[in-house]
Order: sequence, then structure tokens, then C-alpha cells
Amino acid sequence: MAPTPPKSDWIWKDGEFIRWDDANVHLLAHAVQFGTSLFEGIRCYETPEGPAVFRLDAHMRRLIDSCRIYRMAPEWSAEQLAQASLETIKKNGLKDCYIRPMVIRGFGAFGLDGRASPIETYIGCWPWGAYLGAEALERGVDVCTSSWMRAHPNTNPTAAKAAGHYLNAQLMRMEATINGYAEAIALSPSGLVSEGSGQNLFLVRDGVVRTPFLDGSSLAGVTRDAVLRIAEDLGYETREQLVPRESVYTSDELFFTGTATEVTPIRSVDRIEIGDGTAGPVTRAIQERFFATVRGEVEDTHGWRTVVPG
Repeated sequence: MAPTPPKSDWIWKDGEFIRWDDANVHLLAHAVQFGTSLFEGIRCYETPEGPAVFRLDAHMRRLIDSCRIYRMAPEWSAEQLAQASLETIKKNGLKDCYIRPMVIRGFGAFGLDGRASPIETYIGCWPWGAYLGAEALERGVDVCTSSWMRAHPNTNPTAAKAAGHYLNAQLMRMEATINGYAEAIALSPSGLVSEGSGQNLFLVRDGVVRTPFLDGSSLAGVTRDAVLRIAEDLGYETREQLVPRESVYTSDELFFTGTATEVTPIRSVDRIEIGDGTAGPVTRAIQERFFATVRGEVEDTHGWRTVVPG
């Protein structure tokens, strides 16, 4: 099991800072009872200009979109939440960290209609290294196809990043790790490839970088979008397409993308080796450009880095 991340000192709550250990919600909060919590995962990286948050505006736009879908509009705008995130990083004195904004329904309603519950907004951050381990970024990971599938479109709105949706992802991840794999690949209700338990999936075949369509069974990943642009910047052809399960086994290269996962190579699926079982040249080129971008080693041509004010 992954170690518990270290605590930071301060969490932002609705316009003020509270101590980490004071960030509590009621046992019967709607978020606890029914999973009504919208959230984002964002990374800040140390750069020569100082700590810089990767794609802060895009993440906050998605958070507000998630809130709108669930009729949970906070009193704070995307711009205000972005500024609060920068202040939280600075308040905690962090240079390289993970940021977790959350909009939840607190204690109030006891039934499924949670509109009588107050909406509370939090932003926490803490140091957090590679999600699947530092060695995974170099050596790649072994994954399986999950026996659990993603929900059918128009059941859960997958465009919203909601805590309740991740019960499905938890089943996938636990099943994978119990069976000796690092992660899982999920299929959609149609039987086609959707994504990982909590990350998007890319395939490389004949030099073309491919990823499954956003078909209502997977999240529109902010890192997924960035990687598509990075691949094009590097001169690769990119395609969003239908991906049958067997296409995963016969790909030349395979990798995950996500805020937590970053760009992680996959070396095998269901004990079938992908390519030669190592990170391929296209994966490695995209990974290197990604980390050079987030760490401020190359020009920020897309305006993706937001430097934390000193």
C-alpha cells in the first residue's frame, strides 16, 4: 500500500487558513453519506523561476464545470480559487507539491437531494512524489485489464470529477494490486478501451500517438490534453479513436497520463509484453518534454506554468 503523504501546516477553507488537523467535516455531511464532493488534482513543480503550478487555470475551469453539473456552484470563481491555491502553496512554504481543491456538501440534508446542505470549499496541498513510484517513470509498470468496467454514459457524468465516481476506480485499483499489478485498464460498457483506474491511456503504433475517444466513460484529462499537444509539437501524428482491447496488446508502446501519474510507461498488459518491455522512443520523448515543460527547463510556449508569487 502507498505510504501516507506528509502533512502540511495549513488548509484554505472558504477564504481563511485553518490548521491541517482542524480541517474536519461532520460524520453525516452529505459528502460523507453520498459522495457529493467535487475535486481536482493539480501539481506544482520547482522551477528556476520558483514553484510553478501546471495548468492551474484548466484545472479550476474543470472544477467549476463539475460543480455546475452537480448543481453545487461555490461562492468562489475559478480565478479566486486559482489565487487561493497559490496562496496556500506559499503559506505552507512548499516548492514541489500536489494540490487538492475540494467543493463539498456539508451537514444539512439527510436525503439524496443535498441542496439543503451548505457548500464548503477547501484547498489542501502536500509534498507527493511519483504516484506509481519513481522507478515506474523509468522502467514502466505492469497492468491488467480490470474485471470492472466503466459506467455507461448518462449514468454518471464522467466530465465531472466527483468523489463518488471513484468508488468504481477503487475497485479496479484494489483488484489490480491484490493480483500483483501496478494498475488497471478499464473497458467501457461497449467493451472498448476507456482509460486507467484514474488516468488516461495512450498507445503508439507505427509512430502514431493514439488515445481513446472521450465517449462518456472516461475523464477529459488535463494532462491528456497537454500530451496531445506535446506530441504534435514534437512532430508526431495524433489520433483520437476507438480502441479495441486487442489493440492494446499489439501496440508498439503504451503509457498512462494524469496529474498524479504524469507520463508513466506501461511495459506489459495481462502478462503480454508491450513492444520490447521497456519505455519506447516516442513515450520517452513525450515524457522528457513533459518534465522539461513542468520543471521550467524549456520555454512555456503554451502558457501552462503559473509561478507562485514570492
